[in-house]
Amino acid sequence: MRLLSPILSGLHGRMAEVGVDDIMAVLREASARLASASEHLGQLDGEIGDGDHGTTMVRGFAAIVRALGEVDPRSSDLTTLFALCAGSFLDSVGATTGPLYASGLLRAGAYAEGRVSLPAEEAPMLLVALGDGIGSRGKAVAGDKTMMDVWLPVGQAVKAARAKGAPLGETLAEVKTVAGHATEATRSMIASKGRAARLGERSIGHVDPGAASAAIIIDSFSDILAQRLG
Repeated sequence: MRLLSPILSGLHGRMAEVGVDDIMAVLREASARLASASEHLGQLDGEIGDGDHGTTMVRGFAAIVRALGEVDPRSSDLTTLFALCAGSFLDSVGATTGPLYASGLLRAGAYAEGRVSLPAEEAPMLLVALGDGIGSRGKAVAGDKTMMDVWLPVGQAVKAARAKGAPLGETLAEVKTVAGHATEATRSMIASKGRAARLGERSIGHVDPGAASAAIIIDSFSDILAQRLG
């Protein structure tokens, strides 16, 4: 029988695992943090967009949290979990953000390949997959002043850490740092995608709201796994 939240590590000679219940905890934390940041995200979006990014992200993640009530972590797998989240987010949000995050969540589920858990050191690859799915759907590249200006460097940081065999704690700390710096870096960019693109050079000096919300999700992932696996 699979143990719920298999977070005990080397003290017992057993590799730590990140399971369905751990990712559910990440999603709930992200939802709570997005709700707390809703006004700030709306202000950022109001400066270069239509001002609804905060409410959009809150609505989408609230739908995910409601859907989690249908999930039994003892009998579900990560692919099924992410597919449920993708559908719930898309049904609630629609528009542009809905398909982007739904694509990312589905890509994360595909990466998990029906597994009930991942080795802890592999779990940050879910962030890589999520970013890859968003990028594939949205076609944004580095420097476009979008959420991809956070997801891309975070994905690169995860892959670099994995290549050198960095411990999980180091990887989680690194992606938080990268996400924070990458979000701030969007301030100096000229928007070339979405509503903000119409402003041209006037978009300089403003943080991209999608980048800011992406950093909140990444921070939630890092903090919850560090807490549960620490």
